[in-house]
Amino acid sequence: MVKTFLLSVAVGACALAFGQRAKAPVEDLSPYRPKPTPDTAWQRPQRPPVPLVPATLTVNAVVDAVLDSIDRINQLRKFVDGYTIQVYAGQSREAANQAKKTMADEAADLRAELQYLAPKFRVKVGAYYTRLEAQKDLVRLRKMFPNAILVPEKMLIRN
Repeated sequence: MVKTFLLSVAVGACALAFGQRAKAPVEDLSPYRPKPTPDTAWQRPQRPPVPLVPATLTVNAVVDAVLDSIDRINQLRKFVDGYTIQVYAGQSREAANQAKKTMADEAADLRAELQYLAPKFRVKVGAYYTRLEAQKDLVRLRKMFPNAILVPEKMLIRN
């Protein structure tokens, strides 16, 4: 009985000691802080002006030659890497035609193309140069065709 009383007194004393928070002293130190004056205010240091130096030993002729060779290569190029969206791939011609018809009804702004690469029929949509361009239409088409995927493909350059 005495032990339980002493234990409860000790617990109560600890609770009182830890329950009270010490208040931080409040002092007004503003009279001791330095006050800025116009002559001591910070100013950006003035830099001397940089003189203009004429270009010498430039490589314009070399750069022009490289650019001309790149231009000739690009004129000969007929295909470039790109992406299309494949909305159907399977062995059923009827299902492929149905997917193409659904594309014409639901997404009239996109033209669907039916391809037959033995033994599968494929319905592809769009021609995109980057994945980022194709992503917007892919998200929209996945609502109608959950199995729609982005397919890398060589695209013909129109001259």
